[in-house]
Amino acid sequence: MADFKVVVSDPKTKSYQFDVKGPEANKFIGKMIGQDIDGSIVGLSGYKLVITGGSDKSGMVMRPDLPGPKRKKILVATGVGYSPKANGMRRRKTMHGKEISPDIVQINTKVVEYGERSIEEIIGGGKTEE
Repeated sequence: MADFKVVVSDPKTKSYQFDVKGPEANKFIGKMIGQDIDGSIVGLSGYKLVITGGSDKSGMVMRPDLPGPKRKKILVATGVGYSPKANGMRRRKTMHGKEISPDIVQINTKVVEYGERSIEEIIGGGKTEE
């Protein structure tokens, strides 16, 4: 069974982390960067999320232009996972493909459609005054 830490970034406020385990986590396997998912998988009913990236158990980042669910050594000049020290510099780095597999640990998502209630209300992080 796969277990994931799903980071949900709300462009209006801040980021929230959810632990997804068991059958709910299996719904992520096979999804790719850029795909929309239903927020109810992480407990945010009414929300729609888009997958923006992630990393595997060794910290290798997922690259949106690398097909497949495996690690590959690729020659990179710019983009996710590499920032060159000088113009024109390239480097061969190991990166993870854009498809989510069981060896992914963290999945980054962004809110694209909001539900009726705020995320703070759903997770119970808001203060209640009496």
